[in-house]
Amino acid sequence: MAKEDYKGIWVFAEQENGVLSETTFELLAKSADLKEKLGGKDEITAVVLGDDAAAFASTLYSYGAEKVIAAEHANLGQYSARPYAEVLTALSEKYKPSIFLFPASPLGRDLAPRVMCQLRTGLTADAIDLDVDEDGVFVQTTPNFGGNILSHICIMEKRPQMVTVHPKVFSPISPIEGAAGELILEKPEVEADDCYILLETEKRVFEGKPIADCSVLVSGGRGIKSQADLDMLRELAALLGGELASSRPLVDNGWLPHEKQIGQSGTTTKPDFILNVAVSGSVQYLAGMQNAKCIMSINHVASAPIWDVSHYGAVMDYSKLIPALIAEIKARKGL
Repeated sequence: MAKEDYKGIWVFAEQENGVLSETTFELLAKSADLKEKLGGKDEITAVVLGDDAAAFASTLYSYGAEKVIAAEHANLGQYSARPYAEVLTALSEKYKPSIFLFPASPLGRDLAPRVMCQLRTGLTADAIDLDVDEDGVFVQTTPNFGGNILSHICIMEKRPQMVTVHPKVFSPISPIEGAAGELILEKPEVEADDCYILLETEKRVFEGKPIADCSVLVSGGRGIKSQADLDMLRELAALLGGELASSRPLVDNGWLPHEKQIGQSGTTTKPDFILNVAVSGSVQYLAGMQNAKCIMSINHVASAPIWDVSHYGAVMDYSKLIPALIAEIKARKGL
């Protein structure tokens, strides 16, 4: 079929154990912006799978979905790659969306490429921005892995145009009480995947608070010289009521676990305040923190890319400034 036959913007409403992901709400909000830029005719549809998927409809309406497609089957109760991909492929072939957005979560990163292959279309992975250019073309922006440039990608002919999007890149709307929309209930025949059996699930335990949920972060970069200096940053973070985070090099060195890593291959954060210490500011790192409300940096290199997004900062050796900051905070707190 011609690409003109594909209409609407779909958001995969990811849910786990009856809880919708926050990224779903962020993508619904961004869909409204895309709809306006595309001329206002594309309907915003949330697609949710589960054994009681229709129960999510009222919440999805309140966050901006105009239509909800709920696919229900007992074999969709827990995520299973092949059944989920089979159902989403069938729904896409039936309703023909033009744009299909997925969270760039572990689940979304596993599921979206499978659906893309079955639909024989295109997929942009780990986008940090979505827009419509002056010619009305849907454009996805993603950092080049290992480089310091941004790629702007468009899928010109194939449909649907599929994208996985980093969490916390966009802001959800405030839920609208009493919002309503159209519900389409699908009852697909779904065979369980007998290649494996899910025995149990266990919630991941983090050291401290997950950095994605923190309002204050102190983040160390490649320029941190020792574990002792890292402990100094950890102390400062605790005094500020926040958590310690880092760029990728410190994780690669084994100094911090992966869940503390900010960036494209780590965690996307959106704190009220972040202090970057000895962080140069690669594109991959900036993708994970550039939407912080207040960005402060300490780096002895005046030309470092981190200054392009920083609101405040000091061009100096962190080993001279951080101890002074810790001493001043302790003095003000009477510690």
